[in-house]
Amino acid sequence: MAKWSLNDLHEIPSSFSLAVHPLVAQLLLSRGLKTEKEIEQFVAPNYQTDSPDPFAFDDMEKVVARIKKARDNHEKVVIFGDYDADGITSSAILKETFDCLGIEAIVHIPDKKTEGYGMNIAAIEMFSQQNVKMIITVDCAITNVAEVEKANSLGIDVIITDHHHVPENLPKAHAIINPHAKNAERYPFKDLAGVGVAFKVVQAIFQRLLPEKIEQTKWMLDLVAIGTIADCVPLVGENRLLVKYGLVVLSKTRRTGLTELFSVGRIMIDENVSPDTKKVSFYIAPRINAAGRINHAYLAYNLIMEKNPVLARDFALELEASNSERQKITQTVVDEVKILAENLYKDKKFIFAVGEHFPIGVVGLVAGKVVQQFNKPTAIIQKEETVSKGSFRSIPQINIIETIEECKELLIKFGGHSQAAGISVANENLEKFYEKMDALISKKLEGIDLAPEIKVDGEVKTDEIDFDLIEDLEKLKPFGQNNEEPVFMVKNLIVREKRTIGSGEKHIKLYFSPADGSPKVFEAVSFNGYEKFKHVVEGNNVDILCNLQKDEWNGNKKIQLMLIDLKIAGDGN
Repeated sequence: MAKWSLNDLHEIPSSFSLAVHPLVAQLLLSRGLKTEKEIEQFVAPNYQTDSPDPFAFDDMEKVVARIKKARDNHEKVVIFGDYDADGITSSAILKETFDCLGIEAIVHIPDKKTEGYGMNIAAIEMFSQQNVKMIITVDCAITNVAEVEKANSLGIDVIITDHHHVPENLPKAHAIINPHAKNAERYPFKDLAGVGVAFKVVQAIFQRLLPEKIEQTKWMLDLVAIGTIADCVPLVGENRLLVKYGLVVLSKTRRTGLTELFSVGRIMIDENVSPDTKKVSFYIAPRINAAGRINHAYLAYNLIMEKNPVLARDFALELEASNSERQKITQTVVDEVKILAENLYKDKKFIFAVGEHFPIGVVGLVAGKVVQQFNKPTAIIQKEETVSKGSFRSIPQINIIETIEECKELLIKFGGHSQAAGISVANENLEKFYEKMDALISKKLEGIDLAPEIKVDGEVKTDEIDFDLIEDLEKLKPFGQNNEEPVFMVKNLIVREKRTIGSGEKHIKLYFSPADGSPKVFEAVSFNGYEKFKHVVEGNNVDILCNLQKDEWNGNKKIQLMLIDLKIAGDGN
């Protein structure tokens, strides 16, 4: 059973005069905001004034100058992307920008199965034969030392835009835009997604070379929001700004491909139904990612760029089929790895599953699902004839990319973040790599309780739950990593009614009233929660964890509790 870790809400300084509910202000103070100005900026960020100057990146002037040279000399340029939603959206906004400049730009997105992640020598040699003079990468290449050296030897300048972990030995590129690099010390926000970094380049280009068209950059924010949410970066600071405004643009997107994707996938988004981060995370991003996992990422890229409704619908239908196939394959592999986790790795702190039949396109998804269930760092590895490739997902207690870097002498290639990474390793080193990683992780987790934990933002009294509170909680959106939807504890409730909802008895609805005799009744819903809460009976005295939300339907609105967990008084649970 999950532990409840209750946070103490901070007191509001008497000097503060805030236009938000006191509980919301306390919550924000408890999450690390310190001043009135920081709270106001968080609740109501301003796109014009809060967006950092792209030229705070030291190399940005070099980037713009090199792109101007490409335009003036009519050079052929390659945008070298990545096959996930972050890389695809990055490629699309840069391609649109180069089209505005009149630059002939080829978008190259590598095949996940045959090329793998990042730049490769074969592609660079092909570009040289096509008389390409400049490559600009998005969401990749910060570790591609040999590949950049090869490009340089062929007379091709390389501009790297990336957001991944920066190694000690950097490629000798013409310019590097990465918020984690030493040449980005002046840039105030470090956690941009790949598409966020690409967008800073776009902003710089429009400021210097297309100032009369700079308003067009706002219409790219729909893709910036999708890529940022899909890459699970912290939704604070500039990411919060980009996503908040990007979701507004997404609700009125001008992209034919996206509207067809919404139609085919039955995703309710329009000017009257604004999207949220959950809708992007669960419905839009997986479909875009499915292209690179099952077929080729060009399918999703072409959908985004397509203006013809007939062709866009064909792409959307194909993408929908790919997503369905991805779901089936993922579940098959997850079921197999769960057996290993429950047996072979039962007493281990690190799950390392290797299989020749594990499709490379879904290993990251599988790792993520296994981590969710077992709360252990997990690697899912596809073993080929001489080389194995795989993905890692981690838990907050382990920075997985730093741990992998401690084993770099055993690897061909690696890269990623603190919680997600990928590797290529020669089969002869696979066992040694596992043993070293297992030892490192076991040591780092020594004495740490890995039982699942639910972080609770604070306790809320039943008489505090009203529409004023709900309306102000809405101001904290968009929710995501480092700005999770607040979890509240409500104590001493009586279960008045229990019923299943939906088909197949998967969902459950509970009605609670305060045990103090108050006539108030609260409706709580748990989607896919029947199994978890089927033991609850009418009359139980319970404490619950929930999100507080507003439910609106046909002009009616009510307060709804989204049930997360529950403890029955007196039974130890």
